[in-house]
Amino acid sequence: MRFSPLSVSSLLLLAACASQPKQPVTASRPLPKPTPHVPAGPAVQGVKVGKPYQVFGVTYYPADDRGYDKQGIASWYGPTFHEKATANGEIYNQDDITAAHKTLPMPSWVEVTNLDNGRVLVVRINDRGPFVDGRIIDLSRKSAQLLGVDRPGLAKVRVKRVFPEGDWARGAPVLASAPAQSGQALASAPVASPSVVAAPPVVVAAAPAGTGGRFIQVAALSDEAKARALASVLGDFGPAFAAPTGTGMWRVRIGPLADLAASDLLEDVRAAGYTEARVVN
Repeated sequence: MRFSPLSVSSLLLLAACASQPKQPVTASRPLPKPTPHVPAGPAVQGVKVGKPYQVFGVTYYPADDRGYDKQGIASWYGPTFHEKATANGEIYNQDDITAAHKTLPMPSWVEVTNLDNGRVLVVRINDRGPFVDGRIIDLSRKSAQLLGVDRPGLAKVRVKRVFPEGDWARGAPVLASAPAQSGQALASAPVASPSVVAAPPVVVAAAPAGTGGRFIQVAALSDEAKARALASVLGDFGPAFAAPTGTGMWRVRIGPLADLAASDLLEDVRAAGYTEARVVN
């Protein structure tokens, strides 16, 4: 997408990420008019840094900042822009785990931590925004729900760039038959595909303390990033988390669960390909 000079429809598209359904609409966050938006081009397969562009009189300079790690305010955008074109030519799906950022490459991946509740989620950057001072990322509706940002509308977050490998980086579903090797979070299915893989709920945090009940342990990994990513994938089964053992390993578990629920869920988890999963206290 070319950003300078901006056409009216392009400006409306870029302004998408400045919107906030929970906040009053101001001049800095115009809603799109019921006119055709910029048509989406082919889904972007390679990483694009992009050229400098201007919105609301401010010039932004995209950069491949591999060490990006900042704190700020997260917002989210949803129904108003659902199925509209994103800045890299994809079609925005509010139920995908994606987000908008002003300068990071598209696509790229960031780990977003909600500093208010500790939830962590890896999201794929495929749009530009938010164009409001103080905000550093605009989440899709699904991402906001998983991080607990949807109800308050805004949240203080940490955004850290990460570099997934394999299927996850290509936007393909992670195969459940090989959880130990491919336990990465499903950021999003390729938008060019007619079928979108549903994103699992995810809460990646420390083990619940003092809750009792039983857990399903799916794996014990030495790589913290892979453990967190696997917990993201397992969120479809229930409250999943990655917790350190204190010996350099990370346990990936689902729970706490009642005894009967744990037994029933264990069958489902194993049927999904996690054959070494077991119930633990």
